[in-house]
Amino acid sequence: MIIPEAGSSVVFSACRSSAPRVPRILLIGLLVICMWLGRAAAAPPPEDRPEKPYALIFGTVWGPGDRPLYAVKVKLRREGDKKPKWEQYSDHRGEFAFRVPAGKATYYASPDLKGYKLPDGSKLQPGEEVKVDIQNDERSDIGLHLK
Repeated sequence: MIIPEAGSSVVFSACRSSAPRVPRILLIGLLVICMWLGRAAAAPPPEDRPEKPYALIFGTVWGPGDRPLYAVKVKLRREGDKKPKWEQYSDHRGEFAFRVPAGKATYYASPDLKGYKLPDGSKLQPGEEVKVDIQNDERSDIGLHLK
């Protein structure tokens, strides 16, 4: 720091500022955030977008003693398809749900027990495939009973 002598004049440079400089990367980041917020504000809110109609296939996986089973993989396929298009795992209440396109269709639900064992180490046998007929945008409840 230079201290001027008494009676001398001090000339300040207009080119230098005593304010701290903002790093260029911070300015670019602020610009990107402002652009993103502007784009998000321009998108229509979700309630303005029409929701496609769907049907719901809701089910429960039942094990020996009619107890719900957790973490059983359930596969769903449309009639005429060889491979399943949808897969879900049953939750702690043995429940699962599939959203399928609305309209007239037949589906088949089946458990995939590959590698699944009960807590006592015993294996389960799959029951029959469950046929589900959907007519429109409806809910259909099913149960998969394993032996």
